[in-house]
Amino acid sequence: MPEKPKRKAPVAAIAVAVVVLLVLVGGGVWLANRGGDDAPAAAAGGGASPSGEYRSSVKIGVSDSALPYWETYTELAKSELGVDVELVNFADYSLPNPALSQSQVDLNQFQHIQYLANYNVTAGDDIQPIGATAVYPLPLYSTTVTDVAALPQGAVIAIPDDAINEARALLLLQSAGLVQLDGGGTAFSSVDDITSAKVEVTPISADQTARALQSGSAVGAVVNNNYATAARLTADQVIVADDPAAPAAAPYVNVFAARAADVQDPTYLALAKLWHDPRVQEVFAADYKSAVVVDKSAEELQADLAKVEQDATAAA
Repeated sequence: MPEKPKRKAPVAAIAVAVVVLLVLVGGGVWLANRGGDDAPAAAAGGGASPSGEYRSSVKIGVSDSALPYWETYTELAKSELGVDVELVNFADYSLPNPALSQSQVDLNQFQHIQYLANYNVTAGDDIQPIGATAVYPLPLYSTTVTDVAALPQGAVIAIPDDAINEARALLLLQSAGLVQLDGGGTAFSSVDDITSAKVEVTPISADQTARALQSGSAVGAVVNNNYATAARLTADQVIVADDPAAPAAAPYVNVFAARAADVQDPTYLALAKLWHDPRVQEVFAADYKSAVVVDKSAEELQADLAKVEQDATAAA
């Protein structure tokens, strides 16, 4: 049998329904755009971010996680950005970049541009800087002499054995009159480039240079800043250091680094910016009194990296 015809709705009822619907929708739009005193404030600067703007957690590879400024930093990351930051500490400089490349961490902050350029060229990687931190002087320490000129002939000097810090240490020793490098040396010199020397230069792992000095197996040691701090070496034990404020120190700006695909990630950029928060800087300055803080854009840092990578490729 044929279907029973459906009853048509009265025209007046339909008109009323349409009017009610328009009122509700219009009111909803008005409420959504009303703002006013009760509307949530938009995030600005280091303030709290809008819900869902940032990742909930981020792992950062570092080499000095025990220092107090990181506690301030992670607390602010949580309170200001809503991000739980987990610090993953590496004692060996050769590990944080592969860990980042393999997504074991999301960012790292332990290296300067020169080191990163050398890593990218030799490893065929493309890790990029997204925020600057500081330039640290590279000092020559001694616990037995107070003047570089007082180092005895043939004194053992320990220096870091990674390619970039080795070259920088050799340039420091050359400026102090302790060695002479072939052609005056470059940012990629090695001990093989020493043409004459007053001292015996011994490259060892960067995390062992302070121990070599304190054990007496070296009369002097070029010690990276974080290892010097951990070993409680003092400014009074520095007998010569390079100048972190000089233009030539630009390749030695330390950076937050990310995978190339993540250079525009808003969470990562916000975390790099957070490092410059005055509350972080107050504690950082107490930990690293000799550091020169640098604030450059991600684009500037990436341009600097590209230039140093060209030099590294030419030197390879």
